[in-house]
Amino acid sequence: MNGTPFLGIKELPLEERPRERAITKGLNALTTCELIAILFRTGRKGVSSVELAKQFFKEAGSLRAMAGKSPKELSSISKIGPVRAITLSAAIELSKRFSYENLKESERIEGAQDAYEFLKPRLRDLPYEVFAAIFLNQKHSIISFSELFRGTINGSAVHPREVIKEALKENAAAIIIAHNHPSGNTTPSEEDILLTEKLELLLSHLDIRLLDHIVIGGNGYYSFAREGLVPSKKVRI
Repeated sequence: MNGTPFLGIKELPLEERPRERAITKGLNALTTCELIAILFRTGRKGVSSVELAKQFFKEAGSLRAMAGKSPKELSSISKIGPVRAITLSAAIELSKRFSYENLKESERIEGAQDAYEFLKPRLRDLPYEVFAAIFLNQKHSIISFSELFRGTINGSAVHPREVIKEALKENAAAIIIAHNHPSGNTTPSEEDILLTEKLELLLSHLDIRLLDHIVIGGNGYYSFAREGLVPSKKVRI
């Protein structure tokens, strides 16, 4: 048989065999593309899994860019297809859950930074605006988290009655509300400030404390409580 012989998996150079490298060197020794290649499992005709992963990651741009995309959007990048896209999305979702698992297990939020660390993996990289709430008991231990409204990059319509309804259902003594700005800018709008004041006033009538309103941006956050806007002058608890 003439020509270059076919290279089986055992004959591929070590850099093209990320699973073997993971076993011998450890996962922390692998590049991002090699880790993606393991999730891909296989390449395609004429392209190894590592080469495909490199093409994909170059087009995707970054892990954060990947985190903000749906499986359908990921599948179109380098034409990786729906199976590889779903596998990637599942891995990204697991990493998000891991990042807030420790805080959830401790079940207590001590301040704005704790709230941000809990909210960051859920809201920071979304391409659309989401309004959410963390419901807490008297000791500020977490009862639950809920995504209440979803909008577009231009904003979302928030109905205070739905926030109150959910707080009562959870028997919450306090809540922290939050939303993301897909633009990356964490500065609250005038509408954000007015909504916070309205919700705080309505919740105070039910003896539920609004502890903070966190605005999540690309690389940081804005805390109404830290800036002295919660509690407001209208409501002192």
